[in-house]
Amino acid sequence: MPSTPRRPSKPTALKSLGDLKNLASELAEQREREAARRAAEAALALKRQAEQNLFARAIGATQPLRKRQQTVALAPEPPAPIPFQHQLDEQRVLIESLSDEFDVGTLLDADDAMSFRRPGIGTDVTRKLRAGEWSIQRELDLHGLRSDEAREALARFIRTAHKHGIRCVRVVHGKGLGSPGKQPVLKTKTQRWLIQKNEVLAFVQAKPAEGGAGALVVLLAPVAR
Repeated sequence: MPSTPRRPSKPTALKSLGDLKNLASELAEQREREAARRAAEAALALKRQAEQNLFARAIGATQPLRKRQQTVALAPEPPAPIPFQHQLDEQRVLIESLSDEFDVGTLLDADDAMSFRRPGIGTDVTRKLRAGEWSIQRELDLHGLRSDEAREALARFIRTAHKHGIRCVRVVHGKGLGSPGKQPVLKTKTQRWLIQKNEVLAFVQAKPAEGGAGALVVLLAPVAR
């Protein structure tokens, strides 16, 4: 069955003079609280207005910023300088460190292959080089280069190979058959240059299958740790 809707309750009737007094007291308290709330809001608004006025007096008159501000163009960062002088110094060191007039007569072993071993290096080292017991890891071919070009190329090659821990290399200088008088000029100079390089411990003439009289097998010193 549908429920019967409830009728709104009637306000409680005042039964006595005391009830009337209580009601009047409650209404008075509500009015006091409302008045106090409004007074607090008004005081807070006045305080905020006073603070704004104080800030305005402190900064003085102001003007709105322009929409387009003037900007200062900054110069771009200059590129890093190219160390031309350092490069020239390195090239000069390469040229000056290897002399064409260096006397190697007393340093080469007087054998058929004219091998070289630095003082303190035993004959077993050159023997093993001739026997191919050292694996050739890099090679430089000086064919077709002028004397100064070959000198710089050889110095750079030896320095780079030693820096990377390479121990055995082959340098092809040719047999000099195309030189005036068929004299092996580049071969002799290559021997002189190699002897002047501290990285070189020894060298021997290559085996016939590896270039013979036209090449040298060079043993380099280990990299210091």
